[in-house]
Amino acid sequence: MKKSFAVLAAAAALVLFANAGTALAKEVTITGEAKCAKCMLHEGDHCQTVIQTEKHGKTVNYYVVDNKVAQGFHKDVCHEAEKVTVTGTVKKVAGKRELTLSKIELAKQ
Repeated sequence: MKKSFAVLAAAAALVLFANAGTALAKEVTITGEAKCAKCMLHEGDHCQTVIQTEKHGKTVNYYVVDNKVAQGFHKDVCHEAEKVTVTGTVKKVAGKRELTLSKIELAKQ
């Protein structure tokens, strides 16, 4: 009985730990240039919106996750960069910052 309880508790702890990153994700607002990863940055084999910003003198790329907010916007940045302000949640996946958008708009110049 004790062994079953320990296994169950360990499994519950793993589930909580695995979901902690998503549950603790904060919404952020980023202003930068939206570009196409394939057409403008020559990365990968498919079009994907990337938001580039400057942090401490270095370029930081946020790879936009394909969702309804992102789908309608990519055609505007596939061959020409646009300055944008975006809101969403960021998480690191395989060493890249993935940005799930909840809002995107052209930045005020």
